[in-house]
Amino acid sequence: MSTPFNLENYGIHTTNIYRNTSVPILYELGLRLEKGTAISDVGALMTYSGEKTGRSPKDKRIVKHPDSEGNIDWGSINIGLDEHTFMVNHERAIDYLNICEHLYVVDAFAGWDPKYRIKTRIICTRAYHALFMRNMLIMPTEGELADFGEPDYVIFNAGQFPANQYTSEMTSKTSVDINLERKEIVILGTEYAGEMKKGIFSIMNYLMPLQNVLPMHCSANVGENDDVTILFGLSGTGKTTLSADPKRKLIGDDEHCWTNEGTFNIEGGCYAKAIDLSAENEPDIFNAIKFGTVLENVVYNKETRQVDYSDTSITQNTRASYPIHYIDNVQMPCKAGHPENITFLTCDAFGVLPPVSKLSPEQASYHFISGYTAKVAGTEMGVTEPQATFSACFGAAFMMWHPNKYAELLAKKIKEHKVTAWLVNTGWTGGAHGVGSRIKLKYTRAMIDAIHNKDFDSVDFVKDEEFGFQIPTSCPGVPSEVLVPKNTWDDKAKYDEVKKKLIKLFTDNFKQFATDVNADIVAAGPKNLAS
Repeated sequence: MSTPFNLENYGIHTTNIYRNTSVPILYELGLRLEKGTAISDVGALMTYSGEKTGRSPKDKRIVKHPDSEGNIDWGSINIGLDEHTFMVNHERAIDYLNICEHLYVVDAFAGWDPKYRIKTRIICTRAYHALFMRNMLIMPTEGELADFGEPDYVIFNAGQFPANQYTSEMTSKTSVDINLERKEIVILGTEYAGEMKKGIFSIMNYLMPLQNVLPMHCSANVGENDDVTILFGLSGTGKTTLSADPKRKLIGDDEHCWTNEGTFNIEGGCYAKAIDLSAENEPDIFNAIKFGTVLENVVYNKETRQVDYSDTSITQNTRASYPIHYIDNVQMPCKAGHPENITFLTCDAFGVLPPVSKLSPEQASYHFISGYTAKVAGTEMGVTEPQATFSACFGAAFMMWHPNKYAELLAKKIKEHKVTAWLVNTGWTGGAHGVGSRIKLKYTRAMIDAIHNKDFDSVDFVKDEEFGFQIPTSCPGVPSEVLVPKNTWDDKAKYDEVKKKLIKLFTDNFKQFATDVNADIVAAGPKNLAS
């Protein structure tokens, strides 16, 4: 049902506006008006994001302005844009929104701690986008909505309309532009919903350090004794899977802040990868897919509407978006105390890193700045080895300040709250990809359990001479030979060779940060000791 709410103050004259519309009505509108939308056999709304099935980081721009310019780490990630070009794209978005017969508005909060949360307004053209952001943000109560007032930040999502490629500084028909001073984000030329979610995360990554708060691309959960664990990791390392632990309450799966009071989730929902999803391996996520969940770009049986999660013919980046309360064991509200453990997840396709190791505070800072994982060899001709990926702070694409800003905040908080840091490899053992095998999920879960149960407090450790971290020699539920990676390789000389190569990748990557970080952190990196 339409409301008297209007957007005239933005120059948008469309009168048919659906503001904070209920889930059933968004279903009806999506099914009726958006091509390719369907309902799965368990009630999820299946949608297509069009040509773009993932984010477009090369098309993201930040407006250069005297008030914020000195704080931004400009470069290939934070690409500058002038105010005039932003306004050209802004006008293009407004023009498109004005020719739409109806629009959707989602007014909601980012951040579960009222002290730090921001009011956000999403203006979009698809029911799918409105439902997605209903899931991903924290929806206000009726009273909070009545008193919502003007938002702190606005997203103008005109993604069905392209950017003009002849506009200065445009590299394609896609453009995602952030203006910190106008407190606006403009989206053109992409219907991928994740651009909205990550746009807000980028804003929080800028704002929070100004208040001595560390924003983190991580998942988090809390145990019965109020012990909080934070899990950092890039896509595909197990961040969402491992945080959904039936023995612990989920705080959130992707975006958090660490304040002087504790931790809080930025989001009101989860955005889980759906590739190869199964009830056996990821029961919490699998069971969260029901009425109200958005399934993006999945393939399904046209008769039964049953989803084939192994079919990646549309994209490997199939996703499920659902409200966080769809997880049975969740911390509500999504905030808790200070972390007791921090875990850096990596999927090491080289098969070199141990499945679990303990880090010193300096090593933790080093691995945080490095943000390492390694993907399996691609399908291109001649590409036969794993590909190393380094993303500073495990989320470089969303970090506006220099990585050292976030690393200093992390190191300070680790020492202040006596946090234990761990490196957990969910990747390969017994050899690199193509030779070895993926570390069993049940082993990784057992190691995470051992961290939480303090089982490693009473075991012996061996030091990895090159990396310097400490490797436990036993873990309940895990064969001891799995714990020290060299022991799992048949060809020990090959292990040493691959390890030497990986260390060089680490050191070469860290050179870009070396002059700006503490010397103790630089010294905590791996070293090739063998001649």
